[in-house]
Amino acid sequence: MTPTSLGADTVSNAAATPEKEQPYAALGLKHDEYLKIREILGRRPTSGELAMYSVMWSEHCSYKSSKIYLRQFGQKVSDKMKKNLMVGMGENAGVVDVGQGWAVTFKIESHNHPSYIEPFQGAATGVGGIVRDIISMGARPVAVMDALRFGRIDDPDTARVVHGVVSGISFYGNCLGLPNIGGETYFDSVYQANPLVNALAVGVLRHEDLHLANARGVGNKVVLFGARTGGDGIGGASILASDSFSEGGPTKRPAVQVGDPFAEKVLIECCLELFQQELVEGIQDLGAAGISCATSELASNGDGGMFIELEKVLLRDPTLTAEEILMSESQERMMAIVTPEKLEGFLKVTEKWDVETSVLGEVTDTGRLIINWHGEEIVNVEPRTVAVDGPVYERPVAYPTWLDALQADSASSLPRDGDLREQFLRLLGSPNLADKAWVTNQYDRYVMGNTALSFPDDGGMVRIDEESGLGFAVATDANGRYCQLDPYRGAQLALAEAFRNVAATGATPVAVSDCLNFGSPENPEVMWQFSKAVEGLADGCLELQIPVTGGNVSFYNQTGDVPIHPTPVVAVLGVIDDVAKRIPSGWQDEGNNIYLLGVTREELDGSAWAGTIHGHLGGMPPAVDLAAEQKLAAVVAAANEQNIIASAHDLADGGLAQALAEAVMRFGIGARVWLSEITERDGVDTATALFSESTARMLVSVPREDDVRFQGLCTGRGYPFLRIGVTDDSGTLEVQDLFTVSVDELRGTHRATLAAAFGPVVG
Repeated sequence: MTPTSLGADTVSNAAATPEKEQPYAALGLKHDEYLKIREILGRRPTSGELAMYSVMWSEHCSYKSSKIYLRQFGQKVSDKMKKNLMVGMGENAGVVDVGQGWAVTFKIESHNHPSYIEPFQGAATGVGGIVRDIISMGARPVAVMDALRFGRIDDPDTARVVHGVVSGISFYGNCLGLPNIGGETYFDSVYQANPLVNALAVGVLRHEDLHLANARGVGNKVVLFGARTGGDGIGGASILASDSFSEGGPTKRPAVQVGDPFAEKVLIECCLELFQQELVEGIQDLGAAGISCATSELASNGDGGMFIELEKVLLRDPTLTAEEILMSESQERMMAIVTPEKLEGFLKVTEKWDVETSVLGEVTDTGRLIINWHGEEIVNVEPRTVAVDGPVYERPVAYPTWLDALQADSASSLPRDGDLREQFLRLLGSPNLADKAWVTNQYDRYVMGNTALSFPDDGGMVRIDEESGLGFAVATDANGRYCQLDPYRGAQLALAEAFRNVAATGATPVAVSDCLNFGSPENPEVMWQFSKAVEGLADGCLELQIPVTGGNVSFYNQTGDVPIHPTPVVAVLGVIDDVAKRIPSGWQDEGNNIYLLGVTREELDGSAWAGTIHGHLGGMPPAVDLAAEQKLAAVVAAANEQNIIASAHDLADGGLAQALAEAVMRFGIGARVWLSEITERDGVDTATALFSESTARMLVSVPREDDVRFQGLCTGRGYPFLRIGVTDDSGTLEVQDLFTVSVDELRGTHRATLAAAFGPVVG
């Protein structure tokens, strides 16, 4: 049901007709929530107020089931973590001081359910929405990334979703002229009817250009500008993010938003000029919950009062009701607070950029958000009750009944005596470890001319300042299999891997954004998983001394009563003084020594080897040693500063075997490797040496003339290292006494999988 059938009514009518039945359940509100709204207002809500509360009190907008856990991110902090944090959680995006007067803002959010219903527009508008969060901080967007999870690669419906999602991301990002510099793509049957589409955007700004969204200054004008408002996305935030999918598909199918990247590109330039000319007090993007969100949040963050004449909203569809206008999630719209004396200048800029604009109302000192519709008062609420003081639930939490048995089923008993060459190639060509060029070749990664690293390197890197070379790096990581085994440790493993990936590029990790994807919060076992994952992430960030700057929670990711694996996606931002010092992930020269940094343990539980070769998931994921991750990052940074390493590649999914293959394929330089040093020192068998996913490990190459200095650096810093090989011109990867594979066979195996599933590689 949509608000079309509600029939607009006025505040006076609502007070006079308390007995009128209202369709609150169809709008996603629980009975007790509806009663709470009546208590707050002292009467029944009007249909417009009901529409506003329904979207703003949804899981997606209010975080009502997650708030009590997310507070840890603000509680578990130190002075060091706050030092370079200019804007933290609670704003449109976090902002970090990166030096030289520059700041970086970044955030990752989900657009999961819309991307299953309508993959192209769902993914495209996910990119558009996160980019507008960046604009609203006063920053120029400079890069995007995406973390994607789909169902089984051989399921017919997976192709529908993959083609749509990748095309949507490519279309929107490429049209905006933003490089897509990295991300992830995974396939697993647990995401079959519930893909995860997590979009990240990064922007840069000078310190003095920072803007926060609030409605301050009585008499200041409230201006809506950008695209016209249509019927797309109505109820999207409340319904799509607050209900699960049945086996037959979505139980509720509100219209997915429709994006126009060309309109957004113009909007970006228009906003930046408005900021540059100091014509706005603040700008808020219109995303989830549309005008309901923008007006109530701006008023809550400001002086507390606002008056709006809703009929002044420019419409694409003149048949929309007032309630539909309030709930519409039409894209490419922004709301600004403008002083009266600057309104003429504001309108000149929007006219210059051919951006349609309407003055809807003004800031007041009433402490109320009042919205009129053709002279009739249809909304009169205290804005904080809509945007801030919504329900807070302490959902029942229960330790999963099945978890002990799953953790007891270790991969240690799986056979290790198979053909290791065959297993190596099976892993290399498996959907989750195969080359993702089919996806990434559809994205423009070099537009704007500042991309220093991108696929397939460990993280994306972008230059901020041409003169100094200052830049940032970003990596996103998650492992749902690990989190299914242990959500606390799994979340920390995602954090550790993203941290390690950023360190491998030569950058220093400084901040975190997260997108927490889970099943229904009404399932006590899911809430236990969520609580442990948040606790693990908060504890991990405290130990690493990097703050969480913001993020997103996505619940109800399940089909029927079967939830996805808990999938907390962690994005880590790093800073590098000069992108010329970036470190590639593969070796480029012959005759370099290959070193393995870190210790290999028998940690095959939850591994790609266990899952791909044996179809097994059980046991405990690898141990987390965040102190070791910090030491490893420091070793790599020192070696890079002294210019004594030529490449660095983290070890994660697929272990050493996958890292070796990727390092060879990166530039086509061969290598001869021996495992005897690993098996002897670390006491593991050959299969474990190849496929273990022990953490805090990295593969680096060192020019021979720098060998002694590198070994001295590792020894002096107390970090374990082994020389395990040498690069050569053989055109092969030789694992001594085990097997040899040519670069051509490696690449053929690695590249074939996605092309076979989805058609020829694009690009």
